[in-house]
Amino acid sequence: MSRFVGVEQAGSVGDGDVDGGASAGPVVTGPGGCFISIEGIDGAGKTSHVDALAERWRSRGLEVVRTREPGGTPLAEVLREQLLTREMDALSEALIVFAARRDHLVQVIEPALARGAVVLCDRFTDATFAYQGAGRGFDLNVLAQLETWVQAGRQPDLTFWFDLPPELAAQRRAAARDPDRFEQQAVDFFARVREGYRLRAQAEPQRFVCIDAALSRDDVAAQLAAALQVRGW
Repeated sequence: MSRFVGVEQAGSVGDGDVDGGASAGPVVTGPGGCFISIEGIDGAGKTSHVDALAERWRSRGLEVVRTREPGGTPLAEVLREQLLTREMDALSEALIVFAARRDHLVQVIEPALARGAVVLCDRFTDATFAYQGAGRGFDLNVLAQLETWVQAGRQPDLTFWFDLPPELAAQRRAAARDPDRFEQQAVDFFARVREGYRLRAQAEPQRFVCIDAALSRDDVAAQLAAALQVRGW
């Protein structure tokens, strides 16, 4: 799981990375009050593009809250550390992730949306269905029940899925950082995770935008820009 360099360690500030500027400057245009998640297997190259998305809307006078899952609050960051470093079964992973998500929703995401901010989140529930569900083979019905209890219907308004072959993702991870417990998994694990994302996107095509993350950085940025232009964002 990505360390999300640039979150400015969401746990250290307690409630994600908030940058406003709405009191002056350009006329506000964009997805105010919208929840946008960025998904994909480890090594998909999401972080630099999240930086660009945040700057796009800040320059228009919108408050942008950048955050991540698991994480985003002091409690959720502690749970994240346990998830990434301690061996446990799939049910334990799922319970930790959803506990962290509940605190994240209550403390950060819902308040930010209520005040009209754009929330940019590196991973949300789709990752749980992909990693614990498809990757670990855990019961999707149990995950769906936890999703209902914890989220009370809250889903991202838009999800960018950075899709690429697991073999390429593995090459990128090896060149980027020391692996955590999930990043150490074999390529076939990430192939299952990728399939889990595909099934989620297939089930909710109106929410998902599939980004070909195997392309160059500029080409990926162009895909993102085109998707936003369609929405007037």
